[in-house]
Amino acid sequence: MADLSTLARPYARDAFDYTFENTAVNEWKNFLFIASSIVNDKAFRNWLENPSVTAEHKSAALVDLYDSPVAGDNDSAFKQLLANNSGSLNDGTINYPKASPALKNFIDQLAEQERLALLPEVYEHYRRHKATSLKQLDAYVTTAYPLTDAQREMFKTRLAASLNASVVIHETVDASLMAGATIKVGDKIIDDSMRGKLQQLKTQLMA
Repeated sequence: MADLSTLARPYARDAFDYTFENTAVNEWKNFLFIASSIVNDKAFRNWLENPSVTAEHKSAALVDLYDSPVAGDNDSAFKQLLANNSGSLNDGTINYPKASPALKNFIDQLAEQERLALLPEVYEHYRRHKATSLKQLDAYVTTAYPLTDAQREMFKTRLAASLNASVVIHETVDASLMAGATIKVGDKIIDDSMRGKLQQLKTQLMA
């Protein structure tokens, strides 16, 4: 059976893609942080695992804990905890929006699939997606022949993993390379072309 982190990955990816397109990244990140804190509570987790509690009640309880204000205050205790931890309180109060319909739908889906316990892992993956999205690099790839879709995806995946950043590929074709490719990211240039290898060999022979 897959571990919790692996199971959580696609949920986090889908959530981040949606929020990135709809400018709701921080709203969802705050909610997922709070939801993770709630789910990590032993008593609440035991309640989640109770088969007699319906998925509807589980998701509703989680959203209510986020939305319901405490006596005399505008925000729930969990929202105030988030504000205190982030250092974002300037005048002693802070207001976070109530959970949006899209957020509620996301939680409903997790509940129906019995995946609410994954929320701490979903939050960690989501947080990483956000961090990566803020670090985007341009990679200028020159090849002897036009890249196929598979080759383009390979370059993007390998460069992203190597650079620990999201990568935008800019393609150029230069037949004089004969084969292989050159890659330029910032000031760094990697020459893995046939032309480059021949030039390197020539330099070594003449040394």
